[in-house]
Amino acid sequence: MIEQIIGYSGALISSISFLPQVIKLWKTKSGKDLSMVTLSFLTLNALLWAVYGMMKDAKPLWITNVLMLIMLIVMIFLKIKYRNNKANS
Repeated sequence: MIEQIIGYSGALISSISFLPQVIKLWKTKSGKDLSMVTLSFLTLNALLWAVYGMMKDAKPLWITNVLMLIMLIVMIFLKIKYRNNKANS
């Protein structure tokens, strides 16, 4: 029971870790300070961990990484969307 609480608590905290950055990107309409290379590696990392978690039937692991993957994809989308925005200058 304690293992599940720790696992799901870690999953929750990890899952929301990118939320402040997503909100900042959306509000400022600027992603100039974000590295696309870093975002790409983080996205690939989350994808691989999600698949591994599914293969091992480790719910906290795959749930965390699927949620992180969604936020990372949103961040990449917003970075691309706002790349020519005047706020980037």
